[in-house]
Amino acid sequence: MSISDLFNSGFTTRNQDHFASIVRVAFSDNFISQEEKDFLERLAHNLDISKETYLMILKNYDSHPINPPISQVARIERLYDLARMVYADHIKDIHEVKLLNKIVIGLGFQTQMASKVVSTSLELASKKVDFDTFKKEMNLLF
Repeated sequence: MSISDLFNSGFTTRNQDHFASIVRVAFSDNFISQEEKDFLERLAHNLDISKETYLMILKNYDSHPINPPISQVARIERLYDLARMVYADHIKDIHEVKLLNKIVIGLGFQTQMASKVVSTSLELASKKVDFDTFKKEMNLLF
């Protein structure tokens, strides 16, 4: 196996784990709306996740760990996707917020900042800001 194969394998695994975290949020209310489904399909495509893997993750999303990204920018990118997922069905369900709080900690944000990170990210998601605005506003917290 070449070094590029190892890199691609690790990159693929991280994308699948990230996608599984978002699926976990989507399923937190035991229902996936059409808007959530559309978002998941677009995200799977953007993360280069095959249809077969997509379906497997939908069935077994709990089998994927939450792998925290190393960089702050990567954490914020994942948080952006997750916050948008919570608002995809226009309902900020308490179970989704609690799960998002756990995932935020799992992504590597400081435990004492988790509630503030979640509330700020959800506020920004509700305003449908673009990623650059989201990143700028989130960086102001740190």
